[in-house]
Amino acid sequence: MVGKWQDILRLRDWDIQVRIVETEWRKSGDIKMDMDDKKAVMLINNNPKSTNLEELVVHELLHLKLWGMDQMLEGLIISVFGEDDNDPRKEFAMSQFFTLLESTVEDLAKGYLAANGVKECLSFGRLEKQIIDEIGK
Repeated sequence: MVGKWQDILRLRDWDIQVRIVETEWRKSGDIKMDMDDKKAVMLINNNPKSTNLEELVVHELLHLKLWGMDQMLEGLIISVFGEDDNDPRKEFAMSQFFTLLESTVEDLAKGYLAANGVKECLSFGRLEKQIIDEIGK
């Protein structure tokens, strides 16, 4: 599945490994990368909150695709607000940036899945957890 999406997202020149995380982990997935060597490791939770594995893979690959822009914007925020992580202005800017990044990546993932005929239902895993936490069902 990773190879299919590498082709679609024009990431063929990357070497990507997938590792299953067996320990307790709060995330469904993550991706770590080395831009110089064009190598990446996609981490997938053995017990993910996401119920659609293909959606999760596309989401993480889109983070790889957008990583350069991500780093540029993070650098810009640091150059404006400095290195102090306790600065409320920097904390606000970073929070807004990461929220926008995640929602944009997820919107793009949904669009790519739909455009490529993926019929599986989208994951409502995080939302379901919030509902269960709130109402207990």
